[in-house]
Amino acid sequence: MADRQRVVIAGAGFAGFTAARRLARLAKGAIEIVLVNPTDYFLYLPLLPEVAAGILDPRKVAIPLSGDFPGVRHLLAAVDRVDAAERRVECTDAEGNRRDLRYDRLLITVGSVNKLLPVPGVAEHAHGFRSIAEALYLRDHLIRQIELADASDDPKEREARCTFVVVGAGYTGTEVAAQGQLLTLDAKRRRSGLRDQPLRWLLVDKAPRLLPELDERLSRTAHHTLGRRGIDIRTGVTVSEATHEGVTLSDGDFVPTRSLVWCVGVRPDPLIESLGMPTERGRLVVDEYLSVPGHPDIFACGDAAAVPDLTRPGEYTAMTAQHATRQGRRAADNIAASYGRRERRPYRHGDLGFLVDLGGAKAAANPLGVPLSGVAAKAVTRGYHLLSVPGGRTRIAGNWLLDAVLPRQTVQLDLVRGSAVPLDCATPERPHRQDG
Repeated sequence: MADRQRVVIAGAGFAGFTAARRLARLAKGAIEIVLVNPTDYFLYLPLLPEVAAGILDPRKVAIPLSGDFPGVRHLLAAVDRVDAAERRVECTDAEGNRRDLRYDRLLITVGSVNKLLPVPGVAEHAHGFRSIAEALYLRDHLIRQIELADASDDPKEREARCTFVVVGAGYTGTEVAAQGQLLTLDAKRRRSGLRDQPLRWLLVDKAPRLLPELDERLSRTAHHTLGRRGIDIRTGVTVSEATHEGVTLSDGDFVPTRSLVWCVGVRPDPLIESLGMPTERGRLVVDEYLSVPGHPDIFACGDAAAVPDLTRPGEYTAMTAQHATRQGRRAADNIAASYGRRERRPYRHGDLGFLVDLGGAKAAANPLGVPLSGVAAKAVTRGYHLLSVPGGRTRIAGNWLLDAVLPRQTVQLDLVRGSAVPLDCATPERPHRQDG
């Protein structure tokens, strides 16, 4: 089998993971498939806020790459460079060693990284939210602030430690604020010294409304739900400076806080710009078949690719997990088609709807365009995630059941003191990459 063609897949996020699994089934061992990823798991990002809230064990959202699809070899490394002329990728493995890998077909699915705006102090004082490490660190940080507030005799310090600011009111920021507030409320109830100390959560975004990606009715539902719970939602506002003592908002308001969570959004992985191929807002330009024009042996999809939206001529598909998953499936089919094992087809997919978990028994959803809120939306949201997550469904459902009947454990894992997890910024750490 030494003469087998080799397909290299760079990245194991939603697009890469789906493509590898499907291509393995289609190839049935006739093609060598190498999946290059800096972690040994696929991260199901939509449930990460529940990891930060202590509802889900982190292992439940980390789907192992080994054993899930026989016939795929996993290389624990990150792709640093692509030499299209020589059909070769250069990688750095988990121990810093350089590796060269030849390919006959290349699928680029390196995904996205945190988007860092040029705001003074953000890189030094903000917490990111794109990895398991960041989610666990944030959970420890939130609990730690409540414990330190209880131990302080200074009213100003107690107020600052009980104030939490989330920047970015998209999917991630809204869910982090919703879940984080419930976690800190649980932690506060167990501290008698904080009985009269209010908790303050701010969710800020320069957009004119919460969840600007969603239908306006769902945005209003989410705004009403979080507002009734006491979360201070500031639209048309962002952070202009961050310091150890707090943040200054763009409207001039200074908020004393020790907690700034950065959920502004994502940008394509910097690897894309280094390819020297046409891009659109940092995303690699591909055709409707997910192949790179002028390079028939290179394919790309997910957040890394600017995929034409055939349902909206002239536009590109959004950077969502829904599109990445389905593009990964189509990319695998089209790669198989290049070997005569499938029919080459364009990517065409309309959104099935949107889901936002608002914590507790609340959610906002519009499956197939039907707006839902409250318990009904929560049921649809959790049902969708159980159908979408590629493994560990029983364990996830078990965690949800236990959370519904047992009190939440609000203890630190000693991560804040042990090892800081800085905000992914100008030079992103490869392990924090994901499609999405």
